[in-house]
Amino acid sequence: LNPHFLFNTMNSISSLMRSDIDAADSMLEQMGSLLRMTLERRDVQLIPLHDEIEFIETYLAMQDRRYTGRVIRTLSVDPELHDALVPAMILQPIVENAYVHGVSKLDRGGELTIEVSSDGGRIWARVTNSGRGLAAARNCPSTGHGVGLSNVKNRLHLHYGEDCSFSIVEIDPSHVQVSIAFPLQLSQNALETVTRFGV
Repeated sequence: LNPHFLFNTMNSISSLMRSDIDAADSMLEQMGSLLRMTLERRDVQLIPLHDEIEFIETYLAMQDRRYTGRVIRTLSVDPELHDALVPAMILQPIVENAYVHGVSKLDRGGELTIEVSSDGGRIWARVTNSGRGLAAARNCPSTGHGVGLSNVKNRLHLHYGEDCSFSIVEIDPSHVQVSIAFPLQLSQNALETVTRFGV
């Protein structure tokens, strides 16, 4: 987790304590859940997709609190990929980047779409966000800009060598999409279920 995210979250909780105790309590609980999930994974490199999505949903719930009314988001995951193995924390840096360099720059009407699907024996994950586009992001200096995405790219190559892809493209002047793809691999539990029922 980006330390800046944790710092900003704690500031948000502190502010909410003065205006909405229940909201502050909920946000604190969500932050605790994120930290718990991060610690429980320890050095595990590959996790079931449903665990990664649980983490992302908690992260998004916290961002919803910070960007109330400013972002319309969509999360779409192919249910058949529930037990697919993915690198731990592979989506969160991409989603965080979408907030930091995209939708956070908008006062209203922000869009964030997260899609995970499969095609040709590969998992495809696409994160699309509105904002100021790539040129504006490049021209705006910011601490650590691009580090999260570089880490995602490096980790993909560490796990899959050349059998993966990473791209970031400007769909139009106000929408950016990050896409990653890597081989589809089921967890052992899923394989055992398939074997047991002879599917």
